[in-house]
Amino acid sequence: MPELQRLDAGHAPAVLAFELANRAYFAASVPDRGDAFFDRFDALLAEQDAGVCAFHVLVAEDGSVLGRFNLVDIEDETAELGYRVAQHVAGRGVATATARELCRLAVSVYGLRTLRAATVHRNVASQRVLVKAGFVPVGPVDPAHMGGKAGTWYQRDLVDTAASEDQRGERRRSR
Repeated sequence: MPELQRLDAGHAPAVLAFELANRAYFAASVPDRGDAFFDRFDALLAEQDAGVCAFHVLVAEDGSVLGRFNLVDIEDETAELGYRVAQHVAGRGVATATARELCRLAVSVYGLRTLRAATVHRNVASQRVLVKAGFVPVGPVDPAHMGGKAGTWYQRDLVDTAASEDQRGERRRSR
């Protein structure tokens, strides 16, 4: 069963393989990161150590990376969620299940209250993932934030959702 793990230096080869194998697939729906991204692994770890971001990888049993799930720009109990999954697991609920798991971690590990995510209009699959993970559209995103493409911001209030999930769990246990 795949496991969501906090990014560390040991993940570097598998992350590079994941990004390179899926680069064309990702570029069809999100702005390409460019070649310079592949030289930034140490910088990403430094940002994570500084508490500005929290990077995660979804690791398969064989050690390969199936997806990346990130909390970036962490500030004032809010962060932006970003994610991408490998083409061969897309459409199987992997992104939705892992986004939900990261929402739980955002509250319990990182003390966040709100997550935001942006998606370009043409990325319908990502919009479905966000809605299934409890996000709601809240307005347009500046195209400069999305590589010049029009898009929408989505948001999820984690505290109210976590409290509701706890209450549902209590009701189930008391039956």
